[in-house]
Amino acid sequence: MGLLKKILSNDEDVLNDNLNGDEYYDLKPEEALEANDGQTQMILIEPRAYSEAQQIADHLKMRNTVLVNLKRVTSDQAKRIIDFLAGTIYAINGDLQKVGGGIFLCTPNNINIQGKITEETDGKDIHDNNDLNIEW
Repeated sequence: MGLLKKILSNDEDVLNDNLNGDEYYDLKPEEALEANDGQTQMILIEPRAYSEAQQIADHLKMRNTVLVNLKRVTSDQAKRIIDFLAGTIYAINGDLQKVGGGIFLCTPNNINIQGKITEETDGKDIHDNNDLNIEW
């Protein structure tokens, strides 16, 4: 009976150790800060094909925030990319938020997002700013 109890208690320790999801990251939070001189990075990506979804996932595994603009892919490819990223983000306990039409913010679990962008309403005195042209 003692051996069975020991085996079961070891299994519980293994399960409890995996709850934080850090085994899916290439870097620990401290290592990510050291690698970037104490600063976190935000990566902007405009994929042109589904094959670039893995690159986005790799950035997330390196604990970088990624802003993804899906306006240069077909709607079918965009759905596949979001499905792939949703699985990646679930595995790393991150967050995925839609920021605008075809633009998504993907964050690892070491980044907290406050607030939420509301969905577009049916033209209720909201200007879409498509004609806004700002040059730097």
